[in-house]
Amino acid sequence: MEKLDWMSSSSLAKVVGTVVSIGGAFIVTFYNGPPLSIVNVVPKYLLILLSPHSRWIVGGFFLAGEALTTSLIYIVKAMVLRDYPVVLIMMFFTNLFVAVTSALLALVAVKEPESWTPKLGSGWVAVVYSTVVGSVFRFTVIAWCIQKRGPLYVAMFKPLGIVFAMVLGVIFLGDPLCLGSLIGAIVIVGGFYVVMWGKAKEEKAVEPIDQSGFLPSSSNKIPLLAARSDV
Repeated sequence: MEKLDWMSSSSLAKVVGTVVSIGGAFIVTFYNGPPLSIVNVVPKYLLILLSPHSRWIVGGFFLAGEALTTSLIYIVKAMVLRDYPVVLIMMFFTNLFVAVTSALLALVAVKEPESWTPKLGSGWVAVVYSTVVGSVFRFTVIAWCIQKRGPLYVAMFKPLGIVFAMVLGVIFLGDPLCLGSLIGAIVIVGGFYVVMWGKAKEEKAVEPIDQSGFLPSSSNKIPLLAARSDV
């Protein structure tokens, strides 16, 4: 678990970097700015943005809530793995509860009986991919990383997902590259590197302990048996 020391530069760097990354995520979400793309996609972009059915601000708040909830989940996982360091067992129960919760929500949200009829096609590929890669594999890797590096290290990659999604959307989906997205991406990356600098400095400050459990040869402490022999 992370320890906060306001007198330590590494702790201050982690706090400042986290706040900066969160601010960059809010910039990407709530500030669009003029489009910078060379391709002429402005009419379509304005049509989506100014549509009366557009609720991108509400969606931004939901994404912020999801990020906060995910961070809390990372902290809980770190506490569980500290007392019960068995990743596979914990991920079994995690995926079990996720499957049960998703099934209950699907029963409430999906009313059409034909939607529950199995049909061969690309839909099955999406279901299998989201189950194996999106849930089982991803959750297991996240739990393993939390066990090895801590919840802060894992949570700091969450804002970077916004940057990757923005870049892939511009490349493959033809989304416009807006000024707000570019500024937010720069702020997110800057905050991420500040946190990583703080983590590296904090780990460097910790003196490595010899695996044998003995004191290093440069220690000024006198062994107990040597002290008795001199008496």
